[in-house]
Amino acid sequence: MAVAHLAREPLAGVSFAVVNTDAAALGASPVEQRLLIGTKTCRGLGAGGDLERGRAAAEEEAAAVRALTQDADLVFVVAGLGGGTGSGASPVVARIARECNALVLGVVMMPFQFEGVRRQQQGNFALQELKSVADAVICMPNQKLLKLIDERMPLPDALNNINAFVGDAVRSIWTLVTRRGIVHVDFASLCAVTQGRHAESCLAFGRATGENRVAEAVEMLLAHPLIDEGELLTDSTTALVSIVASPGLAMGEMHAIMERISSVAHSAHIVMGAVIEESPQDQLTITLIAGRGESEAARSSRLGIAPPLIDSEDDGPVPIVTSRNGKPEPVAVEKPEPVATVRPRRPGQRLRQTQLPLEIISRGRFEKSEPTIHHGQDLDVPTYIRRGISLN
Repeated sequence: MAVAHLAREPLAGVSFAVVNTDAAALGASPVEQRLLIGTKTCRGLGAGGDLERGRAAAEEEAAAVRALTQDADLVFVVAGLGGGTGSGASPVVARIARECNALVLGVVMMPFQFEGVRRQQQGNFALQELKSVADAVICMPNQKLLKLIDERMPLPDALNNINAFVGDAVRSIWTLVTRRGIVHVDFASLCAVTQGRHAESCLAFGRATGENRVAEAVEMLLAHPLIDEGELLTDSTTALVSIVASPGLAMGEMHAIMERISSVAHSAHIVMGAVIEESPQDQLTITLIAGRGESEAARSSRLGIAPPLIDSEDDGPVPIVTSRNGKPEPVAVEKPEPVATVRPRRPGQRLRQTQLPLEIISRGRFEKSEPTIHHGQDLDVPTYIRRGISLN
């Protein structure tokens, strides 16, 4: 629904596509470009909340997904996590998009608390998988978004507001890198603060008008529930700040905004952009995207160490790094004979669970006695057998 909200007001240079396992929901989408995945796995009836079925459905249509992302420079993967299709398919789509050399930003919604523990756990698992393959993920817990909505608002209106917020987040990022401003943030700047970090990011807005618009907009921004009232900014390593204001924006106002944000996100690499446009009542809007995490290259540079060499085919000495008097120093050592090789699991590769060859013991002299039946289950049969659980 968030993509549908975006598609109602098209963005220049942006194409939209909806991917789903539910044929009925896909047919009701106003987006023209639609892809039904899992025709063999799900038969158009949805994934039934099963993450593995959602993943298999996306893998089944990998070629079609690749065709959607083949020529894109920037791909937004917008999904609701916790169910089967969003949780299973979104990491697969993100991985394929990155294989096509696109910058991949995930924008995901996490389940409400009232949706239960299982959906929460499945959503968290999917979030970690998506973070491992996307360049950055903007996480929007629905529970926090509730604070932005009047409790008395009808349910359809409340859900529409949440989808509109997610759509506005995508729109603001796109506007940030495509609209020429007096202080411009180009695509390379966005790549510099997101690419290769695999970080979880957060997004917040602040908006105000009038004489005190700077102070009010900044305070609204820092009090936003998605950044835990500013607490997440203290640990952030990157921050993109977008300022959209009327032609009357003064240098002192921009300085006051950035000084306040920098004082909170004091350890972050901050990229700022400013766009001047006509707005009602001299409105000022501040959009902030903050993330945590750093690339391996940045980490190695910060620590003054060389990255490890993996799977070297050279039979000669392997350089390693030691420290002497606080300074890294290369030392050549003879390459040892390999004892065992441990390779990381490829994205999308599933580990198969095996079953131990356990012997089922007879009930002996109780074989002919009446079984202990409780709620239709024979309690004399071991639990792992009754529930079909494989032990490994």
